[in-house]
Amino acid sequence: MLSVTNRLPNSEMTHPTKMTSSSSLRARLAPIIDSPQTERFIMLIIVLNAAILGLETSGRAMAVAGPVLKMADHIILGIFVVELAVRIFVHRAQFWRDPWSLFDFSVVAIALIPATGNLSVLRALRIIRALRLISAIKSMRRVVGGLLHAIPGMGSIVALLGLVFYVFSVMATKLFGADFPQWFGTIGESAYSLFQIMTLESWSMGIVRPVMEVHSWAWAFFVPFILITSFTVLNLFIGIIVDAMQTQHEAELEADQESTRAEIDEILKEVRALRKEIKNQRATK
Repeated sequence: MLSVTNRLPNSEMTHPTKMTSSSSLRARLAPIIDSPQTERFIMLIIVLNAAILGLETSGRAMAVAGPVLKMADHIILGIFVVELAVRIFVHRAQFWRDPWSLFDFSVVAIALIPATGNLSVLRALRIIRALRLISAIKSMRRVVGGLLHAIPGMGSIVALLGLVFYVFSVMATKLFGADFPQWFGTIGESAYSLFQIMTLESWSMGIVRPVMEVHSWAWAFFVPFILITSFTVLNLFIGIIVDAMQTQHEAELEADQESTRAEIDEILKEVRALRKEIKNQRATK
């Protein structure tokens, strides 16, 4: 059998004191960085940072307190960097296996890129830091998880919607393209006009009624399209998303129940062992 010393890396063999101190520091920091108080503090900082970035878009606010807002933004960014550094130090490899931790790291990393020259557009991306609220609030994480879980199921619906759009776009181009080239001159323009109609944005007075003044039967084309897309296909999207969120919620409940059962089994084992020990002590007396 190999000894423990032979299985340790050379760095840990030569620096046992350093390894012990790092482990001790990690053990002290873990309950702090994972505590509910720290999570609430980070949530408060995220909300405050979002408000500051919003104020920076106001010329009046920048004229009154521009330097203060910029200083506060730098301080908050420093807090985010320190928090992520501590989490990486505490959780090590586990940090990089957690998708939400990677999301937090990416959001903060974008803010650290120098926003000068050709990269000045990145200044507008600083508001992405507000999206850290998603990873900080469990209910938001559940919603995003449900959306991501629903993506595979939405593939067939997207394909169906694309096929419907293609068929109706070709028909609209051939039927109305000559009289209304600004809306149905090409397949691309027809698809865009049909997308506007599907969203029900100014579809009647803006597009359909002018077309019906030339082609009185045009309602027989547009009404079925609206019924198929707006009231059928889009509702299928909603149904799949709701089903995915419900499935994920049930999976989380089952995992919590399994964890509770495991804890109860562990407690029962300890109780049985304690009863056995007490029984043995009584028998020896």
